[in-house]
Amino acid sequence: MDLRNCSVKMESEGAEKKVKLSSSRGALIVLEGLDRSGKTSQSTKLLSYMEGLGCPAELWRFPDRNTNVGQMISSYLSNQTQLDDQTIHLLYSANRWEKRYLMEDKLKSGTTLVIDRYSYSGVAFSSAKGLDFEWCKAPEKGLLAPDVVLYLDIPPETLLYVPLQKAAERGGYGGERYERLDFQKKVEEKYQALRDPSWKIIDACLSMEEVQKQLREHVMDCITSCKNGKPLSQLWLY
Repeated sequence: MDLRNCSVKMESEGAEKKVKLSSSRGALIVLEGLDRSGKTSQSTKLLSYMEGLGCPAELWRFPDRNTNVGQMISSYLSNQTQLDDQTIHLLYSANRWEKRYLMEDKLKSGTTLVIDRYSYSGVAFSSAKGLDFEWCKAPEKGLLAPDVVLYLDIPPETLLYVPLQKAAERGGYGGERYERLDFQKKVEEKYQALRDPSWKIIDACLSMEEVQKQLREHVMDCITSCKNGKPLSQLWLY
């Protein structure tokens, strides 16, 4: 199946909260889940799969630690600096806004983006620390909304049995600031409050191969929908 020609003619009447596009576009695919749930390994496999099909695709990760804001976040996560909860939350949001317009340009050009963590992580983690849920969502409003959110569902207790070396391979933060069982349980509760119809829940306790199979099915459905003219929308503007 060759998806190189991912452009179809479509008309946009500029509906409220929709981003105008002159042609078909790439899909915005987000992987979310608790630390050590397998997001990094699975997103890397997804990218290879799509490239093998001839579909233009890129893998992005947030926080993007290569930007100026991202370097401040990286220092905080590794416990090198101390910041209050409100400040670090706004830095996470700013890190996503740094890439917002490049993201739109990539999608308009027909490139599918696979995103390892997005606004949902920011809201879930910050509100789990005790910040107001709606306050946490506010700076994310207006970012591009994902076409699909693939949530890798794993019981927080399972994380206790994932060795740190394996966790690093699967995208966890290792010994960093957030990997405490009690905290991860709170994060899971916040994730549940963020679910909407765009979310697909994947049992991450299944084998890596089975998880990847399910992810691919959802991704291909999403790419087809975008190819057929689904417009981009903006996050939490309602």
